[in-house]
Amino acid sequence: MSKELCQSIVKILDDKKAIDIVAIEISELTIVADYFVIATATSSTHLKSLSDEVEFRMAEKGAVMRSIEGKATGWILMDFGVVVLHLFTNETRKYYNLERLWEDGSFLDISGFVKE
Repeated sequence: MSKELCQSIVKILDDKKAIDIVAIEISELTIVADYFVIATATSSTHLKSLSDEVEFRMAEKGAVMRSIEGKATGWILMDFGVVVLHLFTNETRKYYNLERLWEDGSFLDISGFVKE
């Protein structure tokens, strides 16, 4: 179920034109979640739009969001339990570089879930 939830979030982000979407399986590294999804927004307006769309469409699917943090910052974290979504502005993503911090995780091939 967690992988399907991850794939659904990736598809929603792609539909809303998120940039540089990455999904990392972290279940072997931490108990925090099974997957991290990381994506970049082109502006603060786009950041809010991405989070609103994910929240709305995941609720339609019956996914429960445990918490959301950072709506007034350049980093929005959305916790769906087994999947944690990190939405960034470009500058904030470069600064925190979560991909480097979680490089021991398994980076998923999401090419089947995004449009070219």
